[in-house]
Amino acid sequence: MNYFKKILRFAGPYRKYGYLNIFFNILYALFSALSFAALIPMLDVLFKPEEKVHAEPVYQGISNLKDYLQDYINYRVTAYSGDDDMKGLVLVIGLVLVLFLMKNAFNYLAMYFITFLRNGVLKDIRNKMYEKIVDLPISYFSEKRKGDVIARITSDVLEIQHSFLSILELIVREPLTILFTILVMFGISTKLTIFVFVFIPIAGMIISRIGKSLKRKSDKVQKEQGEFLSIVEETLGGLRVIKAFNAESKFYNTFKKSTDRFFKFSNSLLNRQNLASPTGEFLGILVIGVLLWFGGKMVLVDKTLDASSFIAYMGLAYNILTPAKAISKASYGVKKGNSAAERVLEVLESENPIKDKEGAAEKMDFNTGIELSNVGFKYEKDYVLKDFNLKVEKGKTVALVGQSGSGKSTVANLVTRFYDVNKGQILIDGTNIKDITKKSLRGLMGLVTQDSILFNDSVKNNISLGKENATMEEIVAAAKVANAHDFIMDLPHGYDTNIGDGGGKLSGGQKQRLSIARAVLKNPPIMILDEATSALDTESERLVQDALEKMMQNRTSIVIAHRLSTIQNADTIVVMSKGKIVEQGTHDELMKAQNSYKKLVEMQSFSI
Repeated sequence: MNYFKKILRFAGPYRKYGYLNIFFNILYALFSALSFAALIPMLDVLFKPEEKVHAEPVYQGISNLKDYLQDYINYRVTAYSGDDDMKGLVLVIGLVLVLFLMKNAFNYLAMYFITFLRNGVLKDIRNKMYEKIVDLPISYFSEKRKGDVIARITSDVLEIQHSFLSILELIVREPLTILFTILVMFGISTKLTIFVFVFIPIAGMIISRIGKSLKRKSDKVQKEQGEFLSIVEETLGGLRVIKAFNAESKFYNTFKKSTDRFFKFSNSLLNRQNLASPTGEFLGILVIGVLLWFGGKMVLVDKTLDASSFIAYMGLAYNILTPAKAISKASYGVKKGNSAAERVLEVLESENPIKDKEGAAEKMDFNTGIELSNVGFKYEKDYVLKDFNLKVEKGKTVALVGQSGSGKSTVANLVTRFYDVNKGQILIDGTNIKDITKKSLRGLMGLVTQDSILFNDSVKNNISLGKENATMEEIVAAAKVANAHDFIMDLPHGYDTNIGDGGGKLSGGQKQRLSIARAVLKNPPIMILDEATSALDTESERLVQDALEKMMQNRTSIVIAHRLSTIQNADTIVVMSKGKIVEQGTHDELMKAQNSYKKLVEMQSFSI
């Protein structure tokens, strides 16, 4: 129930719908019991016309309430019908129909209002999960498969609605229906009702034993669902490679193994769950059978119960079965929903280690430079950067070069605060970036990465991502700086053309120039370029490099370079190896020194 309480806090904004649901459920439960109790006078009219009540009965206290109500209804029926028994029958039938109509109307109204609560909670949980997913650090998703996260925000949240939130419909209605029904049953026959209660605990024990393993089985199902969604996500992302290497059958077999496991776990779960309904129904009918024997003995042998009361009593006893079955199914739902809630709450309650400290400052300008002072950083156990020191003065371009794994991209990740340093500090204008809000820090920076990350939207919306309410003139001007305007105008709908998932309708060079246009429009004082030309052909590289040079004018730039030919004009070139700086200077200075940088240049020249 701990998970249920945590999920229930999302119901707060919709509590008025909950109160209305409770109100109409109380009325439903009351009329549910009364509608069966009203059968007694109808049966009396049919089977005991000789026992008409001609004088208005006198109320003699709560102990005789049942007889008083029965005699009063008989008196009213007698007064209305006179000698015509059919008029009395029609009156009683009308009373029963009105009671059943009211019962079902209140049931509908109760379900109507709970719908807004259930769907509202579902919406808010999904919104909160998405907000959390966007807020969590990049490191969180390097440990989790994307498909598993997608499964949590879709199927797991839906499971919470089907299991936990369905209990909200039952939590008042079904217990009250049972309570009111039992009160009426006690009113008809105390002896018979006490006899029924001997069997209810036995039935409850049997039902509870069935549901004990449901959470464990449900957990397996939901984890496996995340697994095959991950396979689908990876397949769609790498379809070209899969086809190029004729690996379709390999991926199909991996997916098939996952769905086979899902099939097995789902069968086990559903078969255990499906056992609840027939077991509950059989136990209920067993109770009814025993009631027929014991109650029939009271009517036929002991003469302590009249036939019409006994028939109504049987209807009431059967009326308990439906809510009792619903409660037993709901208890299975809680066990099944526990697993889904655990997975959802694991995301919602994940702490983001990279957060604004209390009193963090808003920094809106950039004046002197960036400094990395004695920085040490590790992703897991081994340090990627060790005692790393670097200064980037305002208006200067600093290029980081070195072999793969030397720590170049890590520097970019730390300056943008996608990760926090383990040792040392990073300063902007002499202020530790941990003392600056993340939003204002990243507002000072533009980022162009090796993988052009674009979205399934129009060219215009992709360029204006970093600047809300950008004018069309500003978007076009940014595209011209990025050498993108000409190819955009050749697209079917120009700036309104949809570029497909991940910009799939564009070439690599076109995608990269859109990324540059996006950074230009944001117009930040600091630009970080992470191997922005490494994946391009020579012609595209020339256009992109020209765009980059125009963009970097009068800006402070940190360039992570794979192709050394692109950074020869940098103010400082920093050569890195195994997380440390091995040499730095201008291109000419480093070539004269004839150390690591010259070897890298010669290796690239030779390979070209």
